[in-house]
Amino acid sequence: MNAMMLSAARGLLLLRGGGAARASSSLLSSSFSSAGPRALSSAADAGTRDRIAGLLSQDRVVVFMKGVPSQPMCGFSNAVVQILRMHGVEGYTSFNVLDDEGLRQGIKEYTNWPTIPQVFFNGEFVGGCDILLQMHQNGDLVEELKKIGIHSALLDEGEAKK
Repeated sequence: MNAMMLSAARGLLLLRGGGAARASSSLLSSSFSSAGPRALSSAADAGTRDRIAGLLSQDRVVVFMKGVPSQPMCGFSNAVVQILRMHGVEGYTSFNVLDDEGLRQGIKEYTNWPTIPQVFFNGEFVGGCDILLQMHQNGDLVEELKKIGIHSALLDEGEAKK
């Protein structure tokens, strides 16, 4: 999944154009390394890293977001919730980073990804809103959900239309 995510993320960055895409491309390369999450800086200690690793092990789908699924507090978090809802992904674990500044900064350093929300499948960082939206649009999300044992509700809709 990492190579696919890296390719999708680079494509999104290229669409945005300019130096930001080139600068962010190296960020993506390190984010999606097979070695796992990057080490936290001195600002976020080993306790935070261990805490995040523990949070990620709680469920197949984990979302770090602003707000909660029943009441997202930003448009990007809402978009992730809606995409997951469209696919019938229910009962996933979410963490409201607005309630915990240490978690908010720690998750950004853990993934080397600067924005919230952040989505994880089986403890592996998938990406943020843009990546999840692109995966939804091109059909990759259905396949990635299948890999973690989740049947997308969109497959049922497709069968009902036949």
